[in-house]
Amino acid sequence: MKYTTLKKTSIQISEIGFGTNAVGGHNNYTNVNEDIGKQTVREAIEQGITLLDTADAYGFGRSEQLIGEVVQDCRNNLVLATKGGIEKLEDGSIRFNNHPHYLRRAVEASMKRLQTDYIDIYYIHFIDELIPLSESIGELTRLKEEGKIRAIGISNATVDQVKEANATSAISVLQSPYHMLDRSAEQELLPYCLEHDISFIPYGPLAFGLLGGKYKLDMTLDDGDWRKDLELFQPDVFKQHLARVGKLKAIASEQQLALPNLALAWLLQQPGVDAVIPGGKRVEQIHDNAAASGIQLPASTWYQVKVVLEG
Repeated sequence: MKYTTLKKTSIQISEIGFGTNAVGGHNNYTNVNEDIGKQTVREAIEQGITLLDTADAYGFGRSEQLIGEVVQDCRNNLVLATKGGIEKLEDGSIRFNNHPHYLRRAVEASMKRLQTDYIDIYYIHFIDELIPLSESIGELTRLKEEGKIRAIGISNATVDQVKEANATSAISVLQSPYHMLDRSAEQELLPYCLEHDISFIPYGPLAFGLLGGKYKLDMTLDDGDWRKDLELFQPDVFKQHLARVGKLKAIASEQQLALPNLALAWLLQQPGVDAVIPGGKRVEQIHDNAAASGIQLPASTWYQVKVVLEG
């Protein structure tokens, strides 16, 4: 496993992380098995993955609780990243809430569930447009000064929101969708991060399963699966992407690689991308994803990929 340093910090992270929305994420997927979820966390650690990414919205705290149960013996060797800013109301609905008082309570609640006295990376999960970002980031800066968080991140933000959040150069990392089938981050977000020394960590690096290479045209998602509303999985778009995925699989096969490893390696060779956080519901997925670290491919292969992606 290769490691790098999160921008503006001394925090060492594995270039392959683990996105844990399926670990206790009963509100994200159907038939979530918590025991298997804990096994995937253990497998990630065994494979040298030190960056574990979660959120208080995954299972409304359950993901953090399960991770906290697993990592006690090796917590100081890990980088725990979590996100807050989504509040569950008494009627079961949710709202974005970036109010400083709420964020402080959220940080402290996440620490308790993770069974830790500090969080390495704390992200604002979604932007609450009712609260000035200067107030939200100001509170996270105070929490950083108190030693409760080590680095401040922002997620699901436009470039203007990132600029506003980073007005005092407080932001160390941006988490945003980016993968072979959606390169919109290259237009503004990645250039801004490169210019302002912010690590870019894509989520959904395998296009939420499409770049796993196993989906067929007749694939359907369960009613409880959050991905059903994504444009990627709408019938006409899905069909177009499957054709592209088939060509990418052929390129990967020529290099004796699985398509997910090609997709992760492609992301890691993009300027500004310091790590990726693929998820996984099965232990073997975590093992296979870890193998993408350090892959070096000839320029001719990347040119073939470019032709497919831009064709």
